[in-house]
Formats: sequence, C-alpha cells, structure tokens
Amino acid sequence: MTDPNTTLLTASLWPDPASRPEPAPGATPAAYAPEHYAVPEDAPAGEGTRRRSAQGDDGRRRNLAYPPAPEPLPHPVVDNHTHLDLQDGRVQVSVRDAADAAALAGVGGLVQVGCDVPSSRFAVAAAQADPRVLAAVALHPNEAPKLAAAGVLDEALAEIRALGEHDRVRAFGETGLDYYRTEGEGREHQKRSFREHIRFARETGKALQIHDRDAHADVVAVLLEEGAPERTVFHCFSGDAELARTCNEHGWYMSFSGTVTFKNSHDLKAALRIARPELVLTETDAPFLTPHPYRGRPNASYVVNYTVRGMAEILEQELEPLCERIWSNTTEAYGPF
Repeated sequence: MTDPNTTLLTASLWPDPASRPEPAPGATPAAYAPEHYAVPEDAPAGEGTRRRSAQGDDGRRRNLAYPPAPEPLPHPVVDNHTHLDLQDGRVQVSVRDAADAAALAGVGGLVQVGCDVPSSRFAVAAAQADPRVLAAVALHPNEAPKLAAAGVLDEALAEIRALGEHDRVRAFGETGLDYYRTEGEGREHQKRSFREHIRFARETGKALQIHDRDAHADVVAVLLEEGAPERTVFHCFSGDAELARTCNEHGWYMSFSGTVTFKNSHDLKAALRIARPELVLTETDAPFLTPHPYRGRPNASYVVNYTVRGMAEILEQELEPLCERIWSNTTEAYGPF
C-alpha cells in the first residue's frame, strides 16, 4: 500500500530527539506552534488529509491556538481515538511529532481512526510508520448514505474489510448510527453499514469502535441483534447513567472525551461515576472536543492529559491509579502497541 502522505507520516522537526525542545510551562508544544508547522490558510489540505473549518458552530472565527502543554501524567495513558489526518487551522503536524508531543505529556499511545476509505488507508499507514500508533478503519455512519447514493457502498465496505487484515489495525471504527444529520432512508443505509462492521469485527476478532449520536436505543438494539464483538467501545461516550448501566451489563467500554469536563455535562459526569472502572477509556476525538478550559480551540493527543485530570476530579480519585487503569483497559481493548 502506498502511503497517502509520506511527509505527514514520517517528517519531524527534530530528527534527533535530543534536540527537541521541552515544552515551557504554559506554552504550546513546539510541534503545534505556527512558526514551525504553519501552512497558508487558503492552501489545500495535504494529500490524504482533510481540514476542519476555522469557524465555530456560531459562525464566529475560532481561536486556532493550541492549548499549553500540561504537566506530564504520573503514568502513561492512551488516546484511543484521534484524527491526525484532519488539519485544524494553519497547523498540520506530522504523525511522529504528534506522538512525540503526546509522549512528553504522558500519553504513550494513540489510535488513529478512519472515517472513510482514504482516511482508513491513512490510519493503516500511520500505524505502520510509528510504533506508538495503532489503527482503526471504517466508514463513518454519515458516509454510508452518500456511498449508497453513488452506488459504491459495497465496494467501500469491501476495502474496509481488506484494510482490517493489517496487523496494526486493531479495531473497526468509527461505525454506528448518527441521527443528528441523517433521516429516512439514510438511516437504513447506516444500519446496514453498521451491521457489516460488526460482522467484520467478529470475523477478525478485533475491537469495534461505536459512533453513537442521538441514536442510543437503536445502537444498542443492533448490537444485541447482531451479537456485539467481545471488545466493543462507545467512542466519545455521549449517553447518560442509563446507557452506562447498559454498557456495564454487557461489558462494553465507555471512552470519555473532553466533553465530560464541560460545565454543563451533568449526564456524562453521572455516567462516568457509575461506569465500571475496568470499562473506562479516554480519548480526544482530536481536533474536536477540546476539554475545559480550552473548549473550542484545536485539540491534539497531548491534550487528553487535561481530560484525564478532569476525570480524576469527577471521580474523586488519585490521578496515578486512574492513569494506570486507563492504560490497562486500553491494552485489553486493543492489544499491545
């Protein structure tokens, strides 16, 4: 397989790790500073990459400065859902430098996640390029109706299944249901794609990463009808205590993103408090969902450090044992790096 973007995968500003500057307290990691990785705002995203809008949901221009580097965690954790191929603002950081910046913050591994065929190819290439990266491949539920309308859904599903054979691919995801933007017949195409991904995960013995937006009941129903894979992860867990109890009952992992730190996330906090500790994971969904107090700014794997600290406060737990538990849970879900 040809790498989608060799430069983005393997380039580094500091080929000699000893020359890499340590992040200064309160400063953005050097890899995310515009003076190093800036690209023109009107430049197209790199081959195999995508670009996030510089405007927020309210139409206003977002603050495109990455958050400052936090103090390193006392034990490594894993960001089990990120999109390194999705450029935010004017900065496009290589896989190697993203993993280096994460490691300095105590984030010892990343799972690069595909949303369509090109990004799934990128995920495989990224995982092959850096031992700190694992891959997940899938068609996002919002892709399924578009592919079906174009008459190529079967073809795309077949390629995802083939990509899943790579040893660095540890999950099929993100797949599931998204009723926020899709209605009518499109939801049936989502369900069909979701069922196929469940079958892929069961056939290969790999994990399943769920995207569930405004579709809790139907996601659970499909999982139970098809037989959920042994390791099923609710990416960016968005449910309440009731869904957490369902996950507890069936042994499904719950991955908490920066949204759990938002001031109004009362349901998420309640879910985290009752989640079985052995089922708790964490993620960024970078460049989205940056945790408080940097909500709305670009996200990156090193920033999951802030989410874990917020989780410890919500749970009223010491930070180090929580980090140890998250690392153990993640390697149980995806296997070793």
